[in-house]
Amino acid sequence: MVKQEVLAALDAVRGQYISGQELAARLGVSRTAVWKAVAALRSDGIPIEAVTNRGYTLPKNVDVLNAAAIVAQMNADPMNALQIEVVDRLPGTNAALRARADDGAREGLVLIAQAQSAGRGRGGHSFYSPPGGLYLSVLLRPEIGARQAVSLTAMAAVAAARAAEGLCRTPIQIKWVNDLWKDGKKVCGILTEAALDLESGMLDYAVLGLGFNVAAPAEGWPADLQEVAGALYDGTPAPGARATLAAAFLNEFWPMYRAGNRSGFLEEYRRRQALVGRRVCVAPRRGEPRQAVVLGIDDECKLVVRFDGESRPAALNSGEASVRLL
Repeated sequence: MVKQEVLAALDAVRGQYISGQELAARLGVSRTAVWKAVAALRSDGIPIEAVTNRGYTLPKNVDVLNAAAIVAQMNADPMNALQIEVVDRLPGTNAALRARADDGAREGLVLIAQAQSAGRGRGGHSFYSPPGGLYLSVLLRPEIGARQAVSLTAMAAVAAARAAEGLCRTPIQIKWVNDLWKDGKKVCGILTEAALDLESGMLDYAVLGLGFNVAAPAEGWPADLQEVAGALYDGTPAPGARATLAAAFLNEFWPMYRAGNRSGFLEEYRRRQALVGRRVCVAPRRGEPRQAVVLGIDDECKLVVRFDGESRPAALNSGEASVRLL
């Protein structure tokens, strides 16, 4: 806790020096505790500078992304319920967290990577995950059946949209079922994976994964993503933006998850939809693609469409079809 408080104090006055004595007095701890906290933060990769007779400072241009920086910005309930782990790189946070879940990890473990070498989206498609983005997965153990699992994705989409909107100050829309759009381009993808208890028909666990494009990669987007990928920041992100985004998402999602349907997430999920009223191409897992008009979202988070040539609406399950704009 002292480590988190020291980082929060330095982060609040970036570029200014605070003496060890002042930090100790402000936090109600010893100067030795402050020194140990600074040493631990440096070992985590936080470049805290120290100058004799001036104290400690956190440079203004440092992009702080570690557990302490995130926890320092979290509200009490999610901070007490969640365990944050940050690593430099993984093949994929969802895969790593599923392995931890199979080994009995408790609900609330949050795994964050600063880059992924083999990130995945829906349908096994690769998810481009360069350094500079925010890639996180949350382990959940809800008492729900498999059919209700899509509600976790919808809740996460609403929470992520709120967090992203607060960061970039630009309206964020949701493209059914699991993408966030800013100015018509994808800035976040969400993938929920679950393990089912076959005897009860209930989920054993769910792993909720999110990948945010915080800024465009320095080398530019790959050719196949240039027309569809966007970023929350048009230029260089503010210092500490990723830690702020992670904390904001968890602050929004956790109380929503605990409240379930009582949180009213579905109304906002509908309101933020980007496809309602627009023509789309529906590509089913089996069969030929068909054109349709999107009518809305039903109470089970299914996409309601009217196919060309048909009078009755149809409700699409997220596992049955993919949708793209015409």
